[in-house]
Amino acid sequence: MADFPLHTRATAPFASKPIMEEANRTLGYVPNLVAQMAEAPALLEGYATLSAIFRKADFTATERALILLAVSVEHDSHYCTPAHTVRARDTELDEASIAAVRARRPLADDRLEALRGFTVRMIQDRGFVADADLDAFLAAGFTRANAMEIILAVGLKTLSNYVNHIAETPLDPPLVADAFVAGRRAA
Repeated sequence: MADFPLHTRATAPFASKPIMEEANRTLGYVPNLVAQMAEAPALLEGYATLSAIFRKADFTATERALILLAVSVEHDSHYCTPAHTVRARDTELDEASIAAVRARRPLADDRLEALRGFTVRMIQDRGFVADADLDAFLAAGFTRANAMEIILAVGLKTLSNYVNHIAETPLDPPLVADAFVAGRRAA
């Protein structure tokens, strides 16, 4: 069993406190992921910084949510998958699309499926995506810059997903209803 603390703003290293306070101001609570990342202030700062940068990517809010959900599912993240499920609903991604991403199935919307599929292939192929996959992504109306921004999202989610794996981050109460276990690798 993992033994990573869930820091409070009182117990966290000094450098982590401003980010924890910002999370509390924004969300009304400090997510367990942030509470665990607080153990390593540089990691928490990197995650917060990359999150802010990814919000500037040239995707709609719905597309960003889909990408982050697809990466979390592909990484079998028990914590980030429900977190991004909730956030995807906030962007009005429909329930059928959310369920398809979580089940690793194609989406009905061709453009969103091109985005999901390319994101998944980026992870599975470790960045060595086939020319045909890139061509299909571009044909769906995305750009080469968008392909690079997916790399940013994969890096961002690798930070949080790997923390979830090593620290066994417990779900926050708002995430419990969307718990994700299907496809998780055995411990």
